[in-house]
Amino acid sequence: MAHFADIGEDNIVRRVLVVPDSEEHRGHTFLAFDLSLGGNWIQTSYNAKIRKNFAGIGFTYSEEHDAFIPPQPYDSWILDLNDFIWYPPKTRPNIEIGKMHLWNEDILDWEESTIPDSEV
Repeated sequence: MAHFADIGEDNIVRRVLVVPDSEEHRGHTFLAFDLSLGGNWIQTSYNAKIRKNFAGIGFTYSEEHDAFIPPQPYDSWILDLNDFIWYPPKTRPNIEIGKMHLWNEDILDWEESTIPDSEV
């Protein structure tokens, strides 16, 4: 099955639909006209072989880079233009059993938190 993302005028993904393999070669026409859905459909893929990331609702489509970009999780995070993934300005600390680290945008650093015993 092929997947296509409907891109709004603001280049934001509005929906992602599946197209039968037999219609993949004309996915835009199949969705917009045959199914009368309208829209601007661009193909995406789960394995990121095309357009860097699998499109999701709220992702941005960059025509310049022909890539789907996920929403920026925090203002301080930086977009890597090689893989189009957002990264924190500081590397996450190593994982320890029973502990997790959550990003704190106020202090621009990771905060350690303990996982309750019932969830370990």
